[in-house]
Amino acid sequence: MKNKLHISFLNLFIVLILVACGVSEGQPNMKPVESTEDLTEDSVPSDTVSDVEGDLEEDTEETVQNTETANEEFNLEQLEEMKVHFIDVGQADATLFEYNVAEEEYTILFDAGNWNRSDVLQYLKSQQIEEIDILIGSHPHADHIGQFDEIINHFNVGEVWLSGETTTSQTFLSTLEAIEANEVDYHEPRAGEVFDVGPLEITIINPEHLTGDLHESSISAIFTYGETSFVLTGDAEEETEQAMLMRGISLDADVLQLGHHGSNTSTSQAFLNAVSPKIAIVSAGVDNQYGHPHDEVINRVKSAGIKLFSTYVDGTIVIKSNGKNLDVSTNYEGDHKADSSSSKSETPKMEEQPELDQGSGNCIDINSASVEELQAIVHIGPARAEEIVTLRPFSAVDGMTRVKGIAAGRLSDIISEGKACVK
Repeated sequence: MKNKLHISFLNLFIVLILVACGVSEGQPNMKPVESTEDLTEDSVPSDTVSDVEGDLEEDTEETVQNTETANEEFNLEQLEEMKVHFIDVGQADATLFEYNVAEEEYTILFDAGNWNRSDVLQYLKSQQIEEIDILIGSHPHADHIGQFDEIINHFNVGEVWLSGETTTSQTFLSTLEAIEANEVDYHEPRAGEVFDVGPLEITIINPEHLTGDLHESSISAIFTYGETSFVLTGDAEEETEQAMLMRGISLDADVLQLGHHGSNTSTSQAFLNAVSPKIAIVSAGVDNQYGHPHDEVINRVKSAGIKLFSTYVDGTIVIKSNGKNLDVSTNYEGDHKADSSSSKSETPKMEEQPELDQGSGNCIDINSASVEELQAIVHIGPARAEEIVTLRPFSAVDGMTRVKGIAAGRLSDIISEGKACVK
């Protein structure tokens, strides 16, 4: 992007201090499997928000432009092909938008895989990517910004967008350090902002403000290219989906990446109805310990007649748009059954995510596990892992209700998964 937003060294240094105190391969044998025609989307509101919360300095030229002006600049006949890569990164997320205008290339990366892998970095290299205009982290969990520091250090990154929520994980700290070391521009987008990145329009639908909950503050956006559109929501859950529905922004889109890797905490019926996608994407790992995607979500999607693709069955999924039609290609073709375990057992496996050392037994002792090991427990991210360490020792697993965001419903998931225990 030509217009930039800046974070000063002093501001980023303060953030680092505050946080510290709290302290693959390419895509061989891609096969076309789906084509859609005459896809349309309701126009998004032309009102934009250009105010940036926090101590960020803005250039005199406006980054946010009126959407009507942007739409007038590019008509369907002028649009070249855009590729949207839903990269197979195991139990994590990474989505690459790649398109050209005349001889100018644009690349936007939404999330960047897990902290203990380098598959996103390798995939970008395999696609001959040299620059990334915008690197967006939906939220600072290690399976979404896991390779941010490597990517920032290896590629010329124009801007980084983060929600503004902080954690004490080393992954997050490394990301901040890489942003500062490479003098990358920084922005915290808010619901209602609309950005023009060449012919691609990005409408932010979440967060409106920070809540302290990383999932609730997930950056969620509609990416509109001509008459085709994509909705990505990170790990936003049902309560946040309801908030997005209440904001008055049309969510209607052609492609929806199911929230939270297809968890039953996300993709509520109301949200699915509002987006009304023709294609749904699940990014999840083979035989992952969380059981993602959950059967009720898969049944909900299939009952609506939505075409479903997932990285654990199809490998990397690439959707091509000419601004009007969509074509889908995948590494593999498989059957997405409601019983996800049976479909995964028939799936050609890509490089699997390394398992964390859990010590003896089949569970993770919440009284002795490290911060990174605790994150292998369902519903436990970096912030909750840090809080568990602070609150130890626990006399029983149900004592985890003292951790912010672990209510009875989530505790039952933790217990039923059998991953958490007290030894």
